[in-house]
Amino acid sequence: MSTQADDAARSNRAHVPADIDAPDRIAFGLTFRQLAIVGTAALLGWLVYSAAGDLLPAAVWLVAAVPVAAVTVVVALGRRDGLPLDAWLRHGLTFTRTPRVHTPGTGSPAYAAVTGDPPVPAVLRAAVTAIGSDGTVTTAGRDRALIACATTNIHLRTSSEQTALLDGFGRFLNALTGPAQIVSAAYRLDLRPHADAAITAARLLPHPALRDAAAGYAAFIADLDASVEPLRRQVLTVVTGDPDTAARALGGLGITTRVLDGPAATAALAAAADPYDPPVPGPRAVPGTPITLRSTR
Repeated sequence: MSTQADDAARSNRAHVPADIDAPDRIAFGLTFRQLAIVGTAALLGWLVYSAAGDLLPAAVWLVAAVPVAAVTVVVALGRRDGLPLDAWLRHGLTFTRTPRVHTPGTGSPAYAAVTGDPPVPAVLRAAVTAIGSDGTVTTAGRDRALIACATTNIHLRTSSEQTALLDGFGRFLNALTGPAQIVSAAYRLDLRPHADAAITAARLLPHPALRDAAAGYAAFIADLDASVEPLRRQVLTVVTGDPDTAARALGGLGITTRVLDGPAATAALAAAADPYDPPVPGPRAVPGTPITLRSTR
């Protein structure tokens, strides 16, 4: 039965070419953009030669045209960092002409141009304006919710199971009532608290062999933290509608989900702002909430 189901699933598949987004080839194997670059350079060269061709011998014009033609071909056909070379050069020119100061308030270039005062750094305001105790994040005048998601391996499933998962994920996307975002990030995993907990627990063990084993395990975790620098993966789904409905839809795909409350959402945003340092252990206070400390003395 499983073989028949796999054959039926394979018969319903459609092969999509990998270069579906590739631009069309217009002529001579060149795209419209490449033809425009080569044609513009050729037209400008012909106009210059027509206007001043009698001033220099033909050999001089030919020698001058060779490097120009070479640069034109490289710009039209070359690529760097996944971008066409002309787009890469355009972005580089835009970057060099963009002001380096982008701080708000009195530090903005527009303010300095009007008043003549030197730019003064100001506080950089984040896009998030508020975080509620229930985890509601307000940004751009719209409330959003964060859902922590586990992952599932689709490659270890049969063809029918893969089709069911993709169909279920498609239904989840179609059921969204507003913009959504799926963020996958890797952060540094701090194993030192686990090593400290193992050492603390080892002191309470009744037998010396158990204490030695726990101490060895703590030393192994500490050495692993210092030598390997392990990473943890975090997948967050940001939705604008009801987070419980989205969590149930993702749970139907076999994905473990949890809607983040205020402290958890604050910790996730803090980790995104400083991804290179381990997160602070314990819950994070929601912005705007007074922090109180009860003394035990």
